[in-house]
Amino acid sequence: MEHLRLNAPEAGRDALTGLPGAVAARQRLETWLAEGQVHALLLSLTRLETVNLAYGSAAGDGVLAEAAARIQHFAGAELDSNWLAARLGGGSFLLAARGAHSRERWVLFGQGLAEYVARPMPQAIGAMQMLPRIALIRALSGEDAGSVIDRLVQAQATSRARRVHWIDGAATRPGRSAAQLEADLLGAVARDEISILFQPQFAMPGDQLTGAEALARWEHPQLGRIGAGALFAIAERADHVAQLSQHIAAKALALARAWPEHLRLSINVTAADLAAHDYAAVLAGIVQASGFAASRLTLEVTEQALLGDIELARQSLAALSAAGMRIALDDFGAGFCNFRYLKLLPLDYLKLDRAMVDGIAEDSRDLAVLRAIVAMARALGLGVIAEGIETEAQRAAVEAEGCGCWQGFLRAEPMGAGAFLGMMGSSTDSG
Repeated sequence: MEHLRLNAPEAGRDALTGLPGAVAARQRLETWLAEGQVHALLLSLTRLETVNLAYGSAAGDGVLAEAAARIQHFAGAELDSNWLAARLGGGSFLLAARGAHSRERWVLFGQGLAEYVARPMPQAIGAMQMLPRIALIRALSGEDAGSVIDRLVQAQATSRARRVHWIDGAATRPGRSAAQLEADLLGAVARDEISILFQPQFAMPGDQLTGAEALARWEHPQLGRIGAGALFAIAERADHVAQLSQHIAAKALALARAWPEHLRLSINVTAADLAAHDYAAVLAGIVQASGFAASRLTLEVTEQALLGDIELARQSLAALSAAGMRIALDDFGAGFCNFRYLKLLPLDYLKLDRAMVDGIAEDSRDLAVLRAIVAMARALGLGVIAEGIETEAQRAAVEAEGCGCWQGFLRAEPMGAGAFLGMMGSSTDSG
């Protein structure tokens, strides 16, 4: 899958966020428009000037860097088609995706992205919550990049009353109400329609299959595939996160029970999980009932999930670690990294965000940052997992620097349980 990555400064990369700038984005968008259908959105941070005044320009820069990281992470998790993200200037970001999407699906994506970016920023930025505004568009036949961007900018200027709005001259609301989506989700969970895909993970050296990360997907009959980010955004509005998280964990564990004993399973931990006082006991019960050994399970927790009660999170993770599960700090290097978590939490792994490996094969500074992170992890007794490996050069670089495990589209995309069983058989045969 192709994403837009520009590693050299002369190629048009924004120095603050690492995203392409306006010129580079227009060039790629122009190419995509000539080749087929494109959907685009413009995200604007409405409180950026207030942050600059209240906390200083360094804090404002931090907000921009964090927002850029969140946009990339959400798009990477939600979009199966090729996509690009760029900073157009100030607090404005462009995100475009190739291929056909229903209007409802693109609006749902925009709503989920707005909620994800609006989550509390790390304390280093201050307590202020950002309130992004998003305009969404389907490019017209024969339209050029300048027209697409101009229509998005104009819509932002004239539609200030709406946080997320679709612009095509029609009504600016999704065809399915939020209440209907929440009801759809409750029914999907009850009917066991939430599917689990597995992203294979490989050990280094040797690229031996070592396990997989479980990823939730929902094939909505009208909207198409909905990824975990939008899925949990709907569940959060319905106050249904705990039930959804438990359902996903139980289903992934049941599927993984058929795996050979040397393979590990990774599941994701949400902020709502860590906010529940009984989370450790509930998850331990789910694991025990599944028959899958706790010692083969890794819990992946992002810094975003730790922004609430850190002491409660520490206690829950410590209890699960004592039960034999391993803990990974996920998306390490995306936005701000609070190194205090490395001291407080019972961690076993650092899992590098794809932003940490994008440029390591071409940019000496990117490689130096990776080298420093691996050295720090080694000093702390932590393993390092590299995520988002898409080229052989990236794989070779993370292996040379001492990462112990990797995952990415170079070897395999997320796949269903049957396909993963087939991969296990192929791996055994080749070994």
